[in-house]
Amino acid sequence: MRRSSQRAEKMADAMNVGVNLEAFSQAISAIQALRSSVTRVFDSLKDGMKNKETLEGREKVFITEFQDNLQSVNRDLNELERLSTLVGRPSESHPLHNSGLLSLDPVQDKTPLYSQLLQAYKWSNKLQYHAGLASSLLNQQSLKRSANQMGASAKRRPKVQPSTLVLPPQYVDDVISRIGRMFPDMSIELFRPNGTSAVLLVTLGKVLKTIVVMRSLFIDRTIVRGFNENVYSEDGKLDIWSKSNYQVFQKVTDHATTALLHYQLPQMPDVVVRSFMTWLRSYIKLFQTPCQRCGKFLQEGLPPTWRDFRTLEAFHDTCRQ
Repeated sequence: MRRSSQRAEKMADAMNVGVNLEAFSQAISAIQALRSSVTRVFDSLKDGMKNKETLEGREKVFITEFQDNLQSVNRDLNELERLSTLVGRPSESHPLHNSGLLSLDPVQDKTPLYSQLLQAYKWSNKLQYHAGLASSLLNQQSLKRSANQMGASAKRRPKVQPSTLVLPPQYVDDVISRIGRMFPDMSIELFRPNGTSAVLLVTLGKVLKTIVVMRSLFIDRTIVRGFNENVYSEDGKLDIWSKSNYQVFQKVTDHATTALLHYQLPQMPDVVVRSFMTWLRSYIKLFQTPCQRCGKFLQEGLPPTWRDFRTLEAFHDTCRQ
């Protein structure tokens, strides 16, 4: 026991050679302070300008707080750099196990085994992490196979489709009708030009018309046009391809496509459709709502065409960035 304790003390002394433990402890505290100050900077950017009586007052308070946070980051970073010079470097005469011997190769360019070993270790950790995520997602699917069924019967079992992709048309009609009753100022007409797939013609007040192409209860694409624009083609069917003649509705179409990518919940498609319609209804005052950032109604001849996905506030396309 005495020999093992002496050996452990020698190893600890060997590892601590050239390292200032007090400075090392202070450096750890400096790292924590630096992380806290950086977090405050990002929290300030996330919260944005606080509610004040005037726009000038909001900008002044925001700039002052942001400058104070940046100065705090700079001060903590300088303190960490000062302490890093006092910590020192551990002795390299005692490598970490056998893998540390690879770093002592004098010709790193020809045999970079140690760096490749570190990269392989990081890659292995990432592979294990992503494999765990893939396993959890696959376990949620309804497709199941067993080894005893392979070759047990000559007939192949019919391919089972996920239940969320195959929904009866009556269920889709009920969901759309409930959404239509939620928004009295929004008119929703449902068409089925090609079998069971639905196409919606959404008329929002006297502002715009939107064509929503659906696959079961999933939205594939959407086209936004002006209220007075023609939404039918020459053969009397809904024109689901032509863009609007007005730049403002072309912008809204682009934002609607972005909203489709944002509202994604495959397990609850009815919630996705309801969330998208709620977001689309925020354009009922497209030409009457000023930008929440600059306070102007027009910028480069266009009204605020962007609507925040969470708060539904109006912004110009350049002001939201």
